[in-house]
Amino acid sequence: MRRVSVGLSEERDSRAAAAEAAGRAGAGLDGGCDLCLVFASGEHLPLLGELLSEVAGRLSPRNLIGCGAGGTLASGRELERGPGLVVWAASLPGVEVDTLVLPEERPGEEQPLFELPGSAADSTDRAMILLADPYRCSIEPWLEEISRTHPGLPVLGGLASAALQDGSAIAALHDGELRSAGAAAALISGVQVLPCVSQGAAPVGPEMTVTAAERNVIGELASKPAMERLGEVIAALPDSERELAANGVLLGIVIDENRPEHERGDFLVRPIAGADRETGSIVLGERVRVGQTVRLHVRDAASADEDLRAALRDQALALGPEGAAGALMFTCNGRGSHMFDLPDHDAGALEDALGVPAAGFFCAGEIGPVGGRNFLHGFTATLAVFPAS
Repeated sequence: MRRVSVGLSEERDSRAAAAEAAGRAGAGLDGGCDLCLVFASGEHLPLLGELLSEVAGRLSPRNLIGCGAGGTLASGRELERGPGLVVWAASLPGVEVDTLVLPEERPGEEQPLFELPGSAADSTDRAMILLADPYRCSIEPWLEEISRTHPGLPVLGGLASAALQDGSAIAALHDGELRSAGAAAALISGVQVLPCVSQGAAPVGPEMTVTAAERNVIGELASKPAMERLGEVIAALPDSERELAANGVLLGIVIDENRPEHERGDFLVRPIAGADRETGSIVLGERVRVGQTVRLHVRDAASADEDLRAALRDQALALGPEGAAGALMFTCNGRGSHMFDLPDHDAGALEDALGVPAAGFFCAGEIGPVGGRNFLHGFTATLAVFPAS
């Protein structure tokens, strides 16, 4: 059986925090530690290397990655302010894990980002946990590269939300040495890690087809200027949805057009970044092409809560009676108390739905798949759920 254990410390002394969190995580494991993730608040970052050395000394993990966090979460709690150190540790018998340190510069098209180990190359049960420094690594080209060279490989993780003045925010145990990096990843094979992406938005109005577009500019929707068509859709919404739309609308793009019907999780949700009143075109935070299907979305605390809980229910059903061993959660630093009135919202929803050891951090951007492709998101909660067996 796979086991996951979590340790959380609110100690201000960094070394004491590392010892406490690692001790608590280690106490819940049977057997060795195959994978360990550490999330450290800004107060602890000056000693990040020593922290990870302390954790490594106590748990002897075969693979370890960690990052700076503007806030941490563990065991149903969210620490958005003050010192916080979280250690997530897993015993994964029969599973192969490899730590990767990604270069800061993207290689040329002829040079792959990384080679999959033999077992991962032959397995469909594989996933990547990725932590990246937003100041040292432009992660979106990497995600495109991974989708191109390793199609079907789900990538889950987030961008570090706390860093030192020199930009140091990511570290990894790689080839037996602790190294600072622009991005670090754990490549997992031999277990079907279940990805979960909650974009926190609700679809409203009808679906529309893009009939004119160039790059990230939509000229027409359903053969009308995009602004005119959106105005018609918003005017026809029920009062409650129109009130939400008045606070801002987003556009959801269907990624997999082969599905007969498109539900909430089938849309990649992006903000409308601008508009041109003369041409009636709109600018989107994502490239689009003629023929794609789009739908308006709205976001508020209620829709974000509904979306997350629905996604977690789907996860619980997918896991079956044996359930999960544990989970990792990467949630936006614009969520938490900035979005919800009740404390510990995302961590609490995860605890309510799965009731397993879980940890994560508040990110400056969240990574997860939609429609089989990996994307960088905002205002999203993404999860990596590890089945019990």
